[in-house]
Amino acid sequence: MKASTKTIRFLEGLAIPEGPKAGELIKLAPFQKKFVRGALADGVNVAVLSIGRGNAKTALSAGIALGSCMGKWDEQPRREILIAARTRDQARIAFDFVVGFMRSLPEDEQALFTVRRSPRLEIEYDGDGGGHFIRAIAADGKSALGSAPTLILMDERGHWAADQGDALEHALLSGMGKRGGRALIISTSAADDAHPFSVWLDEDAPGIYRQEHRPSPGLPADDLDSLKEANPGAAAGIGSSLEWLQGQARRAIARGGSTLTTFRLYNRNERVSGETRDVLLTVDEWLACEVSEVPARQGQCVIGIDLGGSASMTAAAFYWPETGRLEALGTFPSKPNLADRGANDGVQGRYVEMKDRGELSTLGDQTVPIAPWLIEVMKHIEGEPVAALVADRYKQSELGEAIERAGIRAAVVWRGFGFKDGNEDCERFRRAAFDGKVLTTASLLLRSAFADAVTLRDPANNLKLAKARSTGRIDAASATVIAVAEGARIMGRPSHKGGRIAWG
Repeated sequence: MKASTKTIRFLEGLAIPEGPKAGELIKLAPFQKKFVRGALADGVNVAVLSIGRGNAKTALSAGIALGSCMGKWDEQPRREILIAARTRDQARIAFDFVVGFMRSLPEDEQALFTVRRSPRLEIEYDGDGGGHFIRAIAADGKSALGSAPTLILMDERGHWAADQGDALEHALLSGMGKRGGRALIISTSAADDAHPFSVWLDEDAPGIYRQEHRPSPGLPADDLDSLKEANPGAAAGIGSSLEWLQGQARRAIARGGSTLTTFRLYNRNERVSGETRDVLLTVDEWLACEVSEVPARQGQCVIGIDLGGSASMTAAAFYWPETGRLEALGTFPSKPNLADRGANDGVQGRYVEMKDRGELSTLGDQTVPIAPWLIEVMKHIEGEPVAALVADRYKQSELGEAIERAGIRAAVVWRGFGFKDGNEDCERFRRAAFDGKVLTTASLLLRSAFADAVTLRDPANNLKLAKARSTGRIDAASATVIAVAEGARIMGRPSHKGGRIAWG
């Protein structure tokens, strides 16, 4: 009999330990049986499951862990099962599910278990030769060194702390190889494509089974079909009902902000940032700026410029305040290449994809030469009237010299990126975005930049733009903010009928 068949029979002989159906025998839903069959198939050593919160993924894997400890499908002597989570309290959730399932076993089987909660969470099983353990550990790589697990459960892997989480994963998987063990990696979606959990799901490799319940991006939060896709347990009576999910979605839409973002992340299983600091724009607010047909290039154009160094991006944003049209381009030095740079920045192949979409280019060797880059920027809008170039005054001398060398004749507006100018520019940009005056096509460059763009506040509650993570590239967002803010100021000024010098 296959290991998966043995496991399904074992699981459906256990009783539900808690909730409205407590005491009833488990009846696995189709998506759960699919995961068990995939995870325990021959040749598979890592099984990855991504699904919305409340679909019993932790309970399912806890049941598999109990069956493994009892030798229902693994006959190795002295079996060791490790439950790893971000914190000890999180690991205890899966641990308590194991204990709850034990209570539904015959009394003579229960007597073979010893449960210890101090100094660490541990279950010892004396049946089948004895010496079998289930242990719960937190995301500290050192706690897993020296172990040789036959089964690993990584709970909510998409939300482990970056450094400690990666260290623990590496320690667990290296130990697993000693005994030909298996790993179950389960979680709701991580915040972005670059997270290790997302990489597990996206990159095909031998010995890995992947099962992801994630709807297409950009759909309304209360869309019923996509809620079913992210929460397949709802139709089987597992977790939250579809009516409750739709009600929560409408409440999240009404509240907006972080409430809507976290609903998309946890309940809709979308890859959106769960950042609860002041984000410049939430994912839904930015998606509202993306349209299928952008307005024409009409009127004068404002160009926002953010110069980078050797590591950071140099970016330009083009904004037509009369119509709200927005375009953006980014540029990196050619060394290192975009694939290596993406790996260093933790975004994998995103930069290469941006280049293929025409949103990102390379110029120069170790740094982007400013004057040649400005010439390329002006070629992008050749023939269009330019209202102003807007740039950071911190690099006023460097950029001013390059403007002269490039032979550009246009007004230059210098802005600071501190709290004084930054507060006004951020607020003007937000207002324009909320009023539907920022319209662009779907841009991976801008999506990526705004996903990493947060705001900091001083004691007087003034804002300035900042990165959510050290390797985040928000240059395109910075250029967009100052361009749109200057466009808003231009549109707010009264028109003059003559008597003034205008730049041509």
